[in-house]
Amino acid sequence: MDMFSKLTHLFQQALETREPSVNLLDSFVDHWKGITNYYIETTGQTRPVKQTDIPWRLKQMLDILVYEEAQQGQEEMGPCMEYLLQHKLLETLCTLGKAQVPHTQQVKCCHVWYVLITLSSTLISSSYQYPPGMNQQVLVFFSKILVQIQKPMLHILNVYRPVQKLVRLCGLPGSQTEKEEAQFMFVVCSRVKQDPYVLNYILEIKKDNHSKKSISTSEDTEKERSGETVSSNYPTASNPASTSSPQQHSPTDSPSTIFPANAGLIHVLVHLSRSQKSRVALKAFESLLLLVSIPKEDTAVCLAESTPLCQLLAERLCELFSQLPATLEPADIHSFPQTHWNNGPDVLCSVPFSQSGMQESQSFPGSEHMESFFAWLDFLDHLMREAPKSLAVKLAKEIHHCWLVGVLQHELLQMSEMGVLVNTALLCCSVRHIQSPAMVEELVSFLLGRQTQSEQRLDTESHVLRYQLIEHCDHISDEISITTLLLFEELLQKPHGDILFNLVLRNLENRCYVTRTLGGGDDCRHFTDTDPVEENEELEEDPFFTDMYGEDEFNSSEHLLHRPQLIREHRCSGQTQALDIVNSFLCLVPQEAKTSQHVQGARYETYVHDAHEQFKECTAFLLNWDWPESRKPTELSVSSSDFFEGHFLKVLFDRIGRILEQPYELNLQVTSVLSRLAVFPHPHLHEYLLDPYIILAPGARSLFSVLIRVIGELMQRIEVIPNFTEKLVHVRRQLMGLDGESGVDHMPLLKGVIILEEFCKELAAIAFVKLPANTTNLQNTDTL
Repeated sequence: MDMFSKLTHLFQQALETREPSVNLLDSFVDHWKGITNYYIETTGQTRPVKQTDIPWRLKQMLDILVYEEAQQGQEEMGPCMEYLLQHKLLETLCTLGKAQVPHTQQVKCCHVWYVLITLSSTLISSSYQYPPGMNQQVLVFFSKILVQIQKPMLHILNVYRPVQKLVRLCGLPGSQTEKEEAQFMFVVCSRVKQDPYVLNYILEIKKDNHSKKSISTSEDTEKERSGETVSSNYPTASNPASTSSPQQHSPTDSPSTIFPANAGLIHVLVHLSRSQKSRVALKAFESLLLLVSIPKEDTAVCLAESTPLCQLLAERLCELFSQLPATLEPADIHSFPQTHWNNGPDVLCSVPFSQSGMQESQSFPGSEHMESFFAWLDFLDHLMREAPKSLAVKLAKEIHHCWLVGVLQHELLQMSEMGVLVNTALLCCSVRHIQSPAMVEELVSFLLGRQTQSEQRLDTESHVLRYQLIEHCDHISDEISITTLLLFEELLQKPHGDILFNLVLRNLENRCYVTRTLGGGDDCRHFTDTDPVEENEELEEDPFFTDMYGEDEFNSSEHLLHRPQLIREHRCSGQTQALDIVNSFLCLVPQEAKTSQHVQGARYETYVHDAHEQFKECTAFLLNWDWPESRKPTELSVSSSDFFEGHFLKVLFDRIGRILEQPYELNLQVTSVLSRLAVFPHPHLHEYLLDPYIILAPGARSLFSVLIRVIGELMQRIEVIPNFTEKLVHVRRQLMGLDGESGVDHMPLLKGVIILEEFCKELAAIAFVKLPANTTNLQNTDTL
């Protein structure tokens, strides 16, 4: 029995006996010594580092640090991390990584260990890379430790200083480690995004000697400089607004021939964004977006004012623009698909082409350069949408100064017609890409200026570029005219109230185009609360209606409303007035010049849906625009004889007045711009462009008065052309692809008449959509 008790006791002792626990610190130090001993004991070999045990030992060190952190408390620091920081292991690894840099770039040896002094002298005397691949391993280790260690690190001197030095080793020409460099930079930017107050530490920004510093930060810095050991606890993050940057470390070991003396994070990221390796470039783009999207205002100000970020990004845009060949075809530029930085050209990212048409885009000389330029422009625009306002404004102003004024303005004002044509087309395509409010603001300032007073006829110097672009809409070259009109159409689609005000509204705000009565009021033939019989008589006596149209015209199925019905309508709401406008435009083209009734699907109603969509889009712009709800009375102090519609409307009216003799494509573009203007719900613009019944001031003209003159000219020309209607229908069928090509006389005139008819139907549809009742009814419908 005693023997059994003794055996039981021994068995229990055996179960309770534990294996001696592994000392993490000893293991961590052993792995580190294994790395340094390799450099001391191994000489004259060029064996790649991957064939040594260095990668394995670095992985073991990282695993130990991660495990140790998981075992510690929230604010505690383990002995292995303390060892890494106190003995400057990261700085030593950075020095080991420099061994791959050519010996002409000096390596500092400022470490406390004798082995590091020996190591540095060995590396400096080496004219070859020793061992090859170490820089790659160092970058991977730095990236992983910043990702896997959860507690804040970048505010610690012995962390951010080697990170600074490693940053300056990235982005060198001929680098074989671009992939690892891009990943390292992305990780650094990610940590900065998490803790924005450490940005100054990474950017190495000097503070003015008289700048205010927080007491706590100054004390911490002094302790670090005096050589005190790092506390066993992580410091509590201070208020970003009161955190000052550490003392500037001069990057003397960065290659001055590649980067300027203050090269750092920003220069490297911009350099990596130029990489021909798509994954590298994409990582650099994402890193830049991480930096600029930090929502803190002081961080945005720091990036805008204390770094070369905006300048470098704008200069890159100018560089890519300068690489565009002068032999580009305008047609290729206009048909070039929308390019996005994150799913577009191969030179910027590795994501496959989207299904937006880029994959099927035509390849033409210079297409690769166009892809690079517009992808970069799209990236900058996206960056400005993500950045805080102060940074976005700073970047937009830099682009304005460097690219728009510094490069593009000269190209637009040159004497060469081909140069003007190509650069106007490129500008038009650029306007289509730009969406950020800050860049749209600078674009408007560049193209149109900031003048607010009414235009003067002889004023051509207030804003030279604006005047020249408007004049180019009436250029002797039809291609230049079409391209410039397309530019203004793109501009009118931007949600910026100053565009419409600058081009049109500032000349209409006093309503000097209207004749005033002796009593000082407006003399406009609007149908309001008067006797219907008197209105009927006035309408019947109007020679425009009695001479040109018969009763059959109003019985046509072409019209939505009938004239007898209009006369019987109660006119107090103003709705009938708008319906009169609809029929006025539908009745404008004489019957013998109409082709809609001869072709199926060409009625007026086909324009209503498109007009409604445009009206909704324009109405959405009004949320931030201070537009009046009704017409303002004319000012008595302003003479109607002083009215000038402005250079822009003057050119458009001149062009529409020549619609019967201009090329078909040019007429399409002119009417497209005027339709865009007419759809805006500003009361003065609506009155001036869509109301046929206003009594114009002497010398003034409106869109309707210009169209009446065109109709008068058309009536005279119809009389001398035999079989006019038959020829007109044949040309229309040709344009619709229903008939083959055949020789027809007076082709420009016939095409012009077709455009005129369609334009009148489009204006009628716009007027109908802008009816108060119809606007409400159409809000929830997509088809009519």
